[in-house]
Parts: sequence; C-alpha cells; structure tokens
Amino acid sequence: MSRKKIIAGNWKMNMTLSEAVKLVEELKPLVATEDVDVVFCVPAIDIIPVVEAVKGSNIAVGAENMYFEEKGAYTGEISPAMLTDSGVKYVIIGHSERREYFAETDETVNKKVLKAFEHKITPIICCGESLTQREQGITIDWIRQQIKIAFLQVSAEQAKTAVIAYEPIWAIGTGKVATTEQAQEVCKAIRDCIAELYDEATAETIRIQYGGSVSADSAPELFAQPDIDGGLVGGASLKPDFGKIVNYNK
Repeated sequence: MSRKKIIAGNWKMNMTLSEAVKLVEELKPLVATEDVDVVFCVPAIDIIPVVEAVKGSNIAVGAENMYFEEKGAYTGEISPAMLTDSGVKYVIIGHSERREYFAETDETVNKKVLKAFEHKITPIICCGESLTQREQGITIDWIRQQIKIAFLQVSAEQAKTAVIAYEPIWAIGTGKVATTEQAQEVCKAIRDCIAELYDEATAETIRIQYGGSVSADSAPELFAQPDIDGGLVGGASLKPDFGKIVNYNK
C-alpha cells in the first residue's frame, strides 16, 4: 500500500508570536501541496496565533510536548484538552531533547502516547540512539525497546494512526546525517517491530519519519526509501528551504 508522506517541522524553542506569524505567512505558499501532510509543531505560546495564521491552508498544527494528566496542580504543563481546544492535531512525544534535558523516560512517553490517543491527537513518537550506542552495535535493540514501551496498551487501531520519528541523536542539529542505508535499516526495523507487536496490516499502515539534519538536498533520497514516510525537520523548518523539503519530489 502507498502511505502518504508526512513532513513535520519541529520549531523547538524558536519564534516569538510576531516572528511565528511572519514565518507562517512566508511558508504557506511554499508548502501548498496535497501530496504530503504538512505539520508545523510550534512552541506552546505560538499555537493559537499559528492555528489562526494557517486557516484555509493545507498546514496542520502540532505541539512540541504535552502532559499526561487531564488537569491539576502541574505548574507549567499543558494538558491534551488545552491542545485540542486550540486546534492542535499532532503532538511530538519523547523527543531526545526532552529525554536528555527534562528527564523524560520511556514510561512517561508511554503515558503521554496513551493520553494523546484518548484525546484523538496524533502522536509523533520519537526514538533514537546516541553515538555511543551506535558504536556499541546496540542501535536496533535500543530502538526496539523504546518502541515496545511507547506502544504498551496501545491498540492496533490506534497504532495505525500514529507517527514514529526515528532521529539518531548524533545527527540532530549537528549537520551529520545518517546515510540513507542507515536510516532505512532502522526504519525497517521499527516497522518489523510494529508487525511483531501487532500484525502486518498495522505495520504497513503506520508512518515512520526520519529526522536529524534533514535538508532540501538529502530529502529526496531519504524519502524514496521503502520504509521512510517523511521527515521530522528541525532547523530547516524555520527557513524557506522547508518548502523545498515538502516538495522534494517535484
């Protein structure tokens, strides 16, 4: 079956309100296509103005994080209901920066994934290995463990709608890109893992992105791989280059 590519920008901690709206206006015509799903994952404070700014376009808005409780005494956190009520359709969960700087674990990732599904928000579930882990030859084992815990108690129907983003930590923001072969090998291993957890149909439906210094130059070859269904794009999503990545096949 052919899976529709999904190309998501992860703005990280960039763009004030006014900068965000300006960037959206600049990017809107450059990413106008029905061939791929286009998502802007933006800082929490930018969500409402960006949702307004993308109205009438093909762009969906995502959040960069979300808490796994409905409401309560969790100062500084954002609930799934706050996101859905703001017009958010996607949420990045378990990005390596969240794991490294904010002590997120496979277990909290799983709680967030379950909560996102409960609220019909599509999770973009991140996984990836460090340079040490790759050099030790444990990349696939490590990724399989991340995936298995992330999908604990997730039904096959839910899993089919999820997005998985494979981002080798050593390639995020470093300018180093995994070779096409390395990226495809891990994305295939992720799909095989989903097939083991569920079945072939679920594995064939789920979309798996590659992330880590994706550029207009590397995108066409990466996205041509049989198990890579798009990209989670960092730095390049803040520039007009993002339009070239979205239109990689033109």
